[in-house]
Amino acid sequence: MMGIFRLPLSTEPDRRHSATMDNAAIFLTFGALFMGGLAADLLGRRLRLPRVTLLLALGILAGRSGLDLLPIEFAEWFSFLTVAALSMVAFLLGGGLTLTKLRHIGGEVLWVSLSIVGVTVALVAFGLIVLGAAPALALIFGALACATDPAATQDAIRQSGSSHPFADKLSAIVAMDDAWGLIVFALVVAMAKGLDGSFDPGLLMEATREIGGAVALGLVIGLALAPLTGRLKPGEPLQAEALGIVFLSAGAALWLDVSYLIASMVVGLVITNRARHHTRAFHEIEHIQWPIMILFFVLAGAALDLRSLAAIGALGAGFAVLRVLARALGGWVGATLARSPAPERRWFGPALLPQAGVAVGMALVAATEFPDHGDTILTLTIGATVLFELIGPAATLFSIRRVDPSSNRSEGDL
Repeated sequence: MMGIFRLPLSTEPDRRHSATMDNAAIFLTFGALFMGGLAADLLGRRLRLPRVTLLLALGILAGRSGLDLLPIEFAEWFSFLTVAALSMVAFLLGGGLTLTKLRHIGGEVLWVSLSIVGVTVALVAFGLIVLGAAPALALIFGALACATDPAATQDAIRQSGSSHPFADKLSAIVAMDDAWGLIVFALVVAMAKGLDGSFDPGLLMEATREIGGAVALGLVIGLALAPLTGRLKPGEPLQAEALGIVFLSAGAALWLDVSYLIASMVVGLVITNRARHHTRAFHEIEHIQWPIMILFFVLAGAALDLRSLAAIGALGAGFAVLRVLARALGGWVGATLARSPAPERRWFGPALLPQAGVAVGMALVAATEFPDHGDTILTLTIGATVLFELIGPAATLFSIRRVDPSSNRSEGDL
């Protein structure tokens, strides 16, 4: 039986040679990407530019919109790297939500995050209707505008080296932002279906199951692992433990078809508040996160097609302008209602401009639910992602430095 599956003798050397060449290309590409990440790190320090933006630009240059240098195999890994990178980010974001910190800034964070989401949906949807978009399509884009990129935002916060309370508030808001965004998106899809005449109550039930299931899963995993977390000494065993927690959370969420972002965030939140030595696991994730983030951001840039920017026209330009205005206005309104310090109020919105993976995921769902608008939804979302991933991290860094002048230095704690 084994003979049936053997390659013809004459082709085996060619196949082995091909595999060797493929492996050589993959290792060379990995090496080049990691060195590119190091260059982005050093350049970002010297020029005070967000390294995320530099990595995305590197990806665009090396990808299909540029020189098309990356092996085709790398496109197949993007889905895995997306889940791995964003699960680590969500875990760390949840880890920042200690009860002490929430008691101190919780009310303020809640006001700001809810205000940004509410104003964004309302202003973007209304503005696009004025520009001629169908009401259902405008509502969808209003919900898509709520999503942020926790990875890019968190990295810009870390790059700033700021220890100001404003940076802590941004971390907490980002942790909540995508949770609110997913909830709002589920509700808006149901409303848009009603406007289209095809409302399905099952959509609300499915959204409730996905969000509630993710919270329940995070609680189960977090409560089960919290008593065991951080008992090992720092080093390789603890790194394996930390990765095991993150990958277990993400894998279980994908298997159960619930939000891996929310599940990972809840696991981090439970462990940071229940585990005695919780900081060790979070520190290990911080230590090993950056290489994966390099691959994630470069491949994200490589996957983007800049030609999509030319196809979205006035609707895309209107979406971009309205989202910037909505984030700024929503952040200011929420901060004013929460009585945040005056120097911080105008900078919450600009600091939360990055947008990436979650928005694209929402767009894929929306395109499936509204096939007549599918091409428009995907094209505009991808084009907006290019724009906000390039300018968003810079806006985050600029906002932090305006609030905390002490972070305005040539070298940060990266």
